[in-house]
Formats: sequence, structure tokens, C-alpha cells
Amino acid sequence: MPPPLPSPFRRRIGWPPDPQQSRTFVDARVKWVRDRGLDHAVEKEKHLQPFHALKDLLLSSSSSRSLPLDIIAAHRDDLRLPFRAIRFIRLFPSAFLEEFPQQSSAAAPPRPVIRPTPELLRLHDDEQRALAACRAETADRLLRLLMLAPARRLPLRVVDRLRWDLGLPRDYPRTLLPDYPDYFQIVPSSTAAGGGSGVLDLELVCYRKDLAVSAMEQYAMRIGGYKKGMPLAFPLEFSRGFELEKKVRKWLDEWQKLPYISPYEDGAHLAPKSDLAEKWTVGVLHELLHLLVPKKTEKDNLILLGEHLGLPLGFRKVITHHPGIFYVSNKLRTQTVVLREAYRRDLLVEKHPLMGLRFQYIHLMHKGKETGSKHKDRKRKRNASWIIDDCKIKDEEEEGEEEDEEYDDDEEEEDDEDELSAASDVDTEEEESDDQDEHSIRSAGRENNFPRGGASRTVRSRKTMRSSV
Repeated sequence: MPPPLPSPFRRRIGWPPDPQQSRTFVDARVKWVRDRGLDHAVEKEKHLQPFHALKDLLLSSSSSRSLPLDIIAAHRDDLRLPFRAIRFIRLFPSAFLEEFPQQSSAAAPPRPVIRPTPELLRLHDDEQRALAACRAETADRLLRLLMLAPARRLPLRVVDRLRWDLGLPRDYPRTLLPDYPDYFQIVPSSTAAGGGSGVLDLELVCYRKDLAVSAMEQYAMRIGGYKKGMPLAFPLEFSRGFELEKKVRKWLDEWQKLPYISPYEDGAHLAPKSDLAEKWTVGVLHELLHLLVPKKTEKDNLILLGEHLGLPLGFRKVITHHPGIFYVSNKLRTQTVVLREAYRRDLLVEKHPLMGLRFQYIHLMHKGKETGSKHKDRKRKRNASWIIDDCKIKDEEEEGEEEDEEYDDDEEEEDDEDELSAASDVDTEEEESDDQDEHSIRSAGRENNFPRGGASRTVRSRKTMRSSV
């Protein structure tokens, strides 16, 4: 039997289109439903990256492993500190020590010096040993990422953006890449925009066919009976309370039966916007998240990688079409794409050694921090004093309102430090474009991110009390 004609020839002679190369996704609403376990997996890493960056800056500075506070403040943007350096450092008394050395001149003000605690030093040493033990595995994962790219290269700035999620050491161009000359080389950028401007790419030197096996294929081979090109169904898990419409469920069942095309194969020959092309795109995103240490990454990272991995335009909608494979969390004032099958509630099924150490860093960050009970007690006492002041002094309304608004500003500032950020339910399928989709999610998150008892509610309650009095 001759192979089927390509889709352009089928259209030219009037034959029906190949069903695998056509688009059959139903125009139905796929609603976003919150998953509290996966949200917690994202938000418990709040401030972890700037904390880790500050730790690396301290320990790589000098033999004394300490830095003056003004030098740390000058690196605030590089460290991605969410607020002033001294305020961030004082959040973690179990990790950073603030010291005031003796001054040679009595007239000069004391300059605080920041140094790590012994417990932070111990965790850092454990992390360095783990990185050394995982060097070969880390190089293989980076190699497979380059193998996913059709050009077999990625801009070095893109790799830097994914450094944390890939589990690469901070100075990987000097400490990791030179040890694998058969894998990688750093070359000038080949793009028109980057050529001649000092932009560098990380290029693949040797393509290893033994590594060009996706996580889906590895699992099918362990079960047995799998051959290249056979249908493979992606594992599906949905949030509690989520229900697919009947016609969407029917389409999903048929879509799962389509042949599985390896993400390491070029999908440029597939008809754009076809079901088969969508399954290949899902396979690429699925494999990419599997290569990452936490099995999740910010959505902006996927958008940045999309063009370099040969993904079609509008591939972001693929993520919302498959809520049983990917989950989009709106925590921490950003969007994070999580691979569902890699988690059980908020815990990783298979935990990389680096993730175990990151959880120890999180434990150290929370150790010794002020609990939220004192914060709530201060709030209750302040509210009680407001009622007494309103009953006794009616002539000072304007001063009271100014104090009220000033307190609410402080309240919101403290909540940014100590409380988990909130996000609203967002239905991404109702938007007309991907850009509007991201804008609506972020704006909804900002609108609903006020702490309880926010400014507008407090001012309104005070006016109500005055009218009653």
C-alpha cells in the first residue's frame, strides 16, 4: 500500500484531508480550577532564589566570606531582591549575621558587615558536594536541552535564564562546560540581531542518539511492547472539582490515540494547528519540564524558549487546552507552569538531590522568623484603639483617616514579606489572544492581592462607625 499523499496534494486533487493532519479541537470552554497542593509547591519557594543568590555573593566575595552592606545594596538588581537589602537580610536571622566592626575614626558612622551563619555554611558545603556528584547527570540534561532545539544551539542568555531550573552551578561556563568539550562549545551568535554584537550561543558539539529518548518513551519501554511511532497517552490528573465537558472528553480520548512523535524529532513537517502538531508540541513541553530539576518553571521562560525549540506561534494556548497535563499557578505574582504527573499534592514524586537541599534552605529561611501571631495581635490592638479614639474624639477625623491609610500601607508592605500572595481564579480560554490572556491573569492577580482588612475596607468601616456614633 503506497504511503498517503502529503496534505497539499490531497487538497489539490479534492481528496479528504488526512485526519491526523487536521484540526478537530472543539470550541469549548476549558476552565481553570485551582489546585491548592501545586499552588503550595510554588509559593513555598518564595524568596528562595534571591536568598540563594545573596548566599553565593557572600561566599564568593573573599576569604573572609563577608561583605559590607552597601556593596550588597549595590547588587540589589542582580540579586533580584524584592526590597531593600537590609530589610531582606533581617528577614532571615538564622542565615545572615549583621555585625558592626570597630571603626578607626570616631567620626565615621559604623558600616554593618553581613556574614553567613555556621548553619548556612554547612548547607553550602553540602550543596557543593551534591553539585560535584551530579556533574555528569547535569551535563546530560543540558545536552538534551540543546538536542531539543532544531538549530542545536541556544543563546547563552536563555541558558542563564534557565540556570536555576536546570540545576547548573552559578559559574557553569567556567566550571562545567570546559570539562565536556565533546558536548558543548561557546560560539558567536548566528542570528542577524546578535551577530557582531558580542552575543554568544551555547552550541551542541556531539549529538548522542542514546540520549534522544524522551521520558514518555522511557516509561513505555520499561512497561514493554513499545515501538517507535506507536500511540502513547499522556498521564492525566485534574484538580479537585474539575470536570471536562462531554465533547472535550471525547476529543481528548481520540487525541490520546494519535501517534506519539518524539520531541527530539523535527516537527516542521507537521501541518500547522493540526491535532498531531499539538501532540508534538505537548511532547516538547512535557520533555522540557522533565529535564528541569523542580519539574516546573515560569511561563515566561517557556515563551522565551518557544521560538528556539521550533514551537508554533500560539503554543501557549496548548498549555490551557491540557489542564490534566500542565497546571498554571498564579502564585508569587507570576505564572508558573507545573508538570502535574511529577507531583503528589505539593511534593515531588522523584526528588533530585538538589531539591532536597533547597528544601533545607527553605527550612533555614523560616527558622527563627517572627511568627504571624504577633502581627495579628498588633492589628487587633490597633483596631481596638481606633474604635476608642472614634468614640472619644470626633473632631480629629482627618488625622484619624491619615493614620488609617498610613497603617494600611505598612500592613500591605509587611504582608508582602510574611504572607503568601493571593491570586484570583482565571479562565484563560475566554481571552482572544495569548497576550491579552497573560495581561488579564496578572491584572486579576494584582486586583485580588490586597491583604485582608485592606485600605478601602478599613476606611469604609471607620466611616460607618462614625456615622453610628
